[in-house]
Amino acid sequence: MSAWLAALVLPFVEFEFMRRALVGTLALALGCAPIGCVLVLRRMSLVGDAMAHAVLPGAAAGFLLAGLSLPAMSLGGFVAALAVALAAGFVTRATPQREDASFAAFYLIALALGVLLVSLRGSQVDLMHLLFGSVLAVDDVALLQMAVVASLTLWALALMYRPLVMESLDPGFLRSVGGPGSAVHMLLLVLLVANLVSAFQALGTLMAVGLMMLPAAAARFWVASLPAMAALAVALGACSGVAGLLVSYHAELPSGPCIVLTCGLAYIVSVLFGRHDGIVTRRFLSTSHLTG
Repeated sequence: MSAWLAALVLPFVEFEFMRRALVGTLALALGCAPIGCVLVLRRMSLVGDAMAHAVLPGAAAGFLLAGLSLPAMSLGGFVAALAVALAAGFVTRATPQREDASFAAFYLIALALGVLLVSLRGSQVDLMHLLFGSVLAVDDVALLQMAVVASLTLWALALMYRPLVMESLDPGFLRSVGGPGSAVHMLLLVLLVANLVSAFQALGTLMAVGLMMLPAAAARFWVASLPAMAALAVALGACSGVAGLLVSYHAELPSGPCIVLTCGLAYIVSVLFGRHDGIVTRRFLSTSHLTG
């Protein structure tokens, strides 16, 4: 076996924690990336970031009640994030304020409350675990949760694909024909929260949204249709996860930031060289058109 092949394969062959991290990362990419594509299509990218922060106070409350219990922290994070989504939606409907501003306000409140709750009884290590996760420490329960959430996400997206696309492109038309616009929007938020909750143990509340949004934003520069964009985003997320884990292992760096930074590198390359509106590609086509 060559040195390069050994460097790529042996970490996953020799160490069980690396295999667990690999399976967990692939499951997260499979569920999170399609949700990210829908958020990009609906121009709700920052909502994903806001909801990721909104998970923290619920997870912190679960930690205070039951310690580092995944079911308790997951349930708390799910309830807290949904509460933030409902509160932001209510403010948007009841006042002239736009939805993005409402989400920004509530996620800042949630983030501060979460840090305060952890500080009441937890240590600096506990706070870092909640904020940044530990993909190398995922157990069977966490892997099962990630797999279930990813499977339900793909099933739900396939079931509501047509009304979801219509509600994203022309919500007025969907309402005029009696379509389930509100139900589709609420289900999307539920799926968003579920995926962020399943990811927070591996990547933490601050990093989870990176695996969701960066591959989706990168895929937008290469393909035009939503199915192709979702498939490419899953592939980019999976490849970034594998590459990030390998970099983390060989360089002895934190795994979560390595994964997200690898996703960020894929995004920067896409911004520069993507087929659709990449900066270098657009300039090259413009120069070719002028000289031709």
